[in-house]
Amino acid sequence: MKPGHAAAGEVRIVGGQWKRSKLPVLDRPGLRPTPDRVRETLFNWLGQDLAGWRVLDAFAGSGALGFEAASRGAASTLLLENDATLVASLQASALRLGATTLSVERADALRWLAACAPGRFDLVLLDPPFDSGLGPALVAQAGRIVAVGGCVYLEAAAALDAPPPGLVEHRRGRAGAVHFQLFRRSADGA
Repeated sequence: MKPGHAAAGEVRIVGGQWKRSKLPVLDRPGLRPTPDRVRETLFNWLGQDLAGWRVLDAFAGSGALGFEAASRGAASTLLLENDATLVASLQASALRLGATTLSVERADALRWLAACAPGRFDLVLLDPPFDSGLGPALVAQAGRIVAVGGCVYLEAAAALDAPPPGLVEHRRGRAGAVHFQLFRRSADGA
């Protein structure tokens, strides 16, 4: 468990139609939901209303980021998770909340991102295992699948110094040991 992250138990959705609804946080290796304060900052950056957005939460875990996007009106939200127990928990939360625009898929996020069609999403949320060092490769893959003008969010142990071609850093923040950055896909791909 890294500083600034909630312990196992539950996390609350901070905005939108399911504001204050609780999501279970199972005791699984490496699972550390995005803190409330960081989620609130991210969705302030994005704007509170995500109506019409197509969202991917590539390392869903507790689902805090993906459910937050769906709660704020995203047209579709896909949560990817490789752990079968977490997939079942995410599906149960979606059913309980009546989250009809949210779907959960059991998948290896790295392989899934590599096979995904370009420009499919408006927002890609990346919160990989904390010390994995996957940030640069994941942001490059996400930059390929996000639409022009769309956003890529990364949460990691270290900030990226420079985004890959086609992405421009929009905002960055830090909460304890957690670095978080929001990138936008540029129109010219440069």
